Amino acid sequence: MRFNRAGDFHGSSGPKGTDSDEVRARILEVAEEYFRRIGYGKTSVADIASELGMSRANVYRFFPSRNAIKESICRRVLNGIAEVAFTIASSNAPPLEKLEKLLTAIHRHCKMTLLKEKRLHDLLVAAMQENWPVINSHIEQLVTIFEAIIREGIGMGACKIEDPAEAARAVNTAFIPFLHPILIEHCVQRGEDTEAALREQIRFIQKALGQSDYARRPAGCGPGRLTI
Repeated sequence: MRFNRAGDFHGSSGPKGTDSDEVRARILEVAEEYFRRIGYGKTSVADIASELGMSRANVYRFFPSRNAIKESICRRVLNGIAEVAFTIASSNAPPLEKLEKLLTAIHRHCKMTLLKEKRLHDLLVAAMQENWPVINSHIEQLVTIFEAIIREGIGMGACKIEDPAEAARAVNTAFIPFLHPILIEHCVQRGEDTEAALREQIRFIQKALGQSDYARRPAGCGPGRLTI
């Protein structure tokens, strides 16, 4: 992979295959570094191109707009949340215990992004406020994971509900105050104990799903790994 002095890729037909993927990945790495350091609002395509020794035109060969870069970085951040959720959902713990751990882990992840990566948090806020498609995809992914856990719970007799898809959407709605970046920031600014509030909400969710009978079962009675 070689660039000329203008930063453009050699070859009349442009980069293909692995080379193209590598360049896209490098553009996003640099963009994310800038987003973390100075914020997405202050980062220009010219900044990214200059850091890579490329022309702006070449960056636009891989991303049609600055917004496309922002959405891609947002997706990378959200994928980190989804990976946390999937890892817990795929564990061997009992279903409702997994749901509790999953909701707690997601909230802590989002809260730590606010406290330690404020500029990336601001990117998520913008994505929520402007209703970027990547946000809807992320929420759908989480709801799918919730539904898979609930279906597992139904199969074990842990959940006493008839419509797991509807229940998953209800869990997501109940969880919004602990997932939405604006609401989390608001609570932190007011000094609220979000962890205590989350525990109360999780207890409510578990009862709604039929936790009362299941709570007395041995902790090690879970089945194999969850398939999502």
